[in-house]
Amino acid sequence: MAAPGSAEAIPLPPAAERLSPAEVERLSQAARLLRKAERPVRILRAVAWPAEVAEGFMAAGGRELPKVVYTPLDPKPVHEGVAAARALVDGSGPVHVWLHRVADVIATGADMLAALGTPAFHRHSVTLYGSPQTELLGCDVRPLDLARTLDSVLGAFTDLDVTLNSGQMPTYTAEELAARMRPVLARHLNGEAPEVQVLAHLSAKALAGPKYIRLRADAAFSDRDLYQLVQHEALVHVGTSLNGAAQEAFPILAAGHAGTTRTQEGLAVFAELISGAMDPNRLMRLADRVIAIQMAMDGADFLELYRFFGERTHNPTEAFENARRVVRGGVLTGGAPFTKDSVYLEGLVKVHNFLRIAVQETRVDCIRLLFAGKLDIEDMPAMTTLAAHGLCVAPRFLPPWASDLRFLVSYIAYSSFLNRMNLERVRGHYKEMLSMCVKPGAMGS
Repeated sequence: MAAPGSAEAIPLPPAAERLSPAEVERLSQAARLLRKAERPVRILRAVAWPAEVAEGFMAAGGRELPKVVYTPLDPKPVHEGVAAARALVDGSGPVHVWLHRVADVIATGADMLAALGTPAFHRHSVTLYGSPQTELLGCDVRPLDLARTLDSVLGAFTDLDVTLNSGQMPTYTAEELAARMRPVLARHLNGEAPEVQVLAHLSAKALAGPKYIRLRADAAFSDRDLYQLVQHEALVHVGTSLNGAAQEAFPILAAGHAGTTRTQEGLAVFAELISGAMDPNRLMRLADRVIAIQMAMDGADFLELYRFFGERTHNPTEAFENARRVVRGGVLTGGAPFTKDSVYLEGLVKVHNFLRIAVQETRVDCIRLLFAGKLDIEDMPAMTTLAAHGLCVAPRFLPPWASDLRFLVSYIAYSSFLNRMNLERVRGHYKEMLSMCVKPGAMGS
C-alpha cells in the first residue's frame, strides 16, 4: 500500500526491484548523504561574472577580452561525501543505478569546479551536459542539427515581430511585468509562490531560483516574457523544486544537480511550446546558443562570439550576455566553452519523444512523476519503483497541461500519426503549390 500522501501505488512488474525495509533505510541514508555532498557544487553560482566585468568590457568599446577571476572548488570534501553514499548502495536494481548515477554526476561536478578557467573545465562540462555534437538516442541527429534547422527556417523571417504579429507588440518595464506576474504565480503556486524582485544590477534580463524570480530594472519585456517566465521558471523549475523538497525519504530529489539539467530544461522549454508561450525570437536564441557553443569548441574566442550575437540581436547588452553564457567557467580565448546551453534543445527533443511514447503506452503516471522532483527521464524506473513502495510523494505542483492531460494526449495521438507520412513528398507538393501563390503587394496598389 502507498503511504498517505504518496504517489498512487504502481504495481511492481515481476522483475522489478523489491526493497526490504533495511534496504530502504540504507538507500534513503545514501540519498541524504548525496544531498549533503552536492550542496557546495553550485555550478551556476561558481561560473557567474560580477557586474563590473560587463561594465569594463563596454567601457573598453567591446574590443578587449573580459577579465574574469574564478575561485576553484576544493573537491575533496565532495568526493568524501560521495564515497560514503556509495558504500550504502550495494545492489543493481533501478534505485541503486539511479543513486550511483547521481553520485557520478556530483563527483564530476566537483571536479569541473576545481578546474574553473581551464580546458579541463570544458571536458567535464561535456561529460555532464553533452555538446552540440551529442547524438540523440542513436538517431543520427544532434542538437546542432536542430539548431541549424531552426536558424534556417526562422531566420527567413527578416522582421519576426512585424511579420508574425499584425498588431502592436506591447512592452513592459520590469516593475510592470512584476506586477502582472505576482498574481499569476500566487494562483498557480498557492502560498509558496517565489518572490518577484526587481534589481538594478543583474547579468541577465531575468533569473530564477526556487524562492525568487529576479528581473533587471532597466530591461524591457515583451508580452510573451510573462508567459514564458511563468511556464518555464515558475511552473517547471520552481514547481519541481517545491515537489522535490517534499520527498523526505529521498531528499536528493530536491537537488538541481547537473544530472537533472537536460530533462529539467527540456521539460521547461516543452512547457513553453505546449502552452503557447513560445515565440520565434525565443526559439532562435536557444538555437543561436548551440551554434555559438560549437563555434567556441572550434576555436572562436569571446570577441567573435560577441560579434556573432551582436549581428543577431543588434543589442550590445544581450550580445554580451549570450556570449558570456557560452564561455563562463571555461576559456575565453576559444576551444573550451561551457556546454550547458546545448541541453535546452537536446532536452526538448528527449522530453517530447518520451511524452510521445508514454502516451502511446498509456503510462500517464510516468508523465506526472516527471514533476516529483529534480530528476532525469532515465531515472523513471527508479521513480516508479519508489512510487510502488510508497516512498515518493505525489507532486503537489503541476502545470495545467500536466495536471489535465486531455490536450497533451490528444495532440500527441494526432502528431504521432504524422510521423508515418512521407514528409519529403508532402513538402514537395506544397512547396510547388506555394510557389504559384501570389505574394502580398505583388500586384501593386
